[in-house]
Amino acid sequence: MSDYNDRDELAERRRNKLKVLQFDKNGKDLIETNKPKETFHDVGGLDAVKRKIRMNFILPLQQPELFAAYGKEAGGSLLLYGPPGCGKTFLARAIAGEINANFLHLELQSILSMFVGQSESNLHDLFEKARENKPCVIFIDELDAMGGSRNSMRQHHDRMLVNQLLLELDGLQSFNDGVYVIGATNTPWYLDSALRRPGRFNHLIFVPPPEEAERVTILNLKLAGKPIDTLDLSKIAKDTRHFSGADLEQIVKDAIEGALERTLETGEIQPITQDDIKKSTKGRKATTLEWFATAKNYATFSDINNDYQNVLEYMRANGLK
Repeated sequence: MSDYNDRDELAERRRNKLKVLQFDKNGKDLIETNKPKETFHDVGGLDAVKRKIRMNFILPLQQPELFAAYGKEAGGSLLLYGPPGCGKTFLARAIAGEINANFLHLELQSILSMFVGQSESNLHDLFEKARENKPCVIFIDELDAMGGSRNSMRQHHDRMLVNQLLLELDGLQSFNDGVYVIGATNTPWYLDSALRRPGRFNHLIFVPPPEEAERVTILNLKLAGKPIDTLDLSKIAKDTRHFSGADLEQIVKDAIEGALERTLETGEIQPITQDDIKKSTKGRKATTLEWFATAKNYATFSDINNDYQNVLEYMRANGLK
């Protein structure tokens, strides 16, 4: 199908007032729901995080009568924040898996359009799709890219998209029973203040870097199925304090390159050794450190509602100044 035919098809759909999201060149819907297989069993550590999520998302669905007595219904919104590469997306999928809900992963490029008003329409259509497939978790990745402060936006259509998101979130209080909205951001301090008022993203949860035992698990997962020598991953875990999951993945990739170089030299498969991983570890620093330096400034000087005190507590407990 040619690009011209694509535009004609979309234009025809608009004229007929059909709800559309966004289509590829073959007319296929790019945004699909699925039911994740991951659950909290697959999420190592983060016990406090999982406890709060259970209270606000899972138990109201499993025991609706009990929570209804307190005026609390199933559904709502949650904002995950923390350093990049620490598993916020995986955690969101695990939430959907826990409640056996459909999962809609929304990224900014999936709703943006060159046509005036179409981006807002696409966003509305996505929420409509979630309502048709509930229970459903809508996961909005990099929320700050869509819901940034309107005061700093120069373009009118950018502000309109934030307004549309606010309207959809307000619907959670009325006709979105069974629809869960989870946002993720590395920079919650850049979000529009209206997104943070009660009834919208009022549950703010800090997702820290993996702990030592979790780092061992992550390294095992990344090394699975690859030729390896006898490895002491607990030693590597101790040497990678504050490393994110993405940092650990890169360490394994660097170690694989070392083993591949030896394989090419010898003509035989060479296993990944402790020295390979140790060498790649020494060549890198935790990318989370820069994030913590920035977050500390906001938590210390701009945290009016004490939203980021968990960050300061984590830093004190883990020797970060």
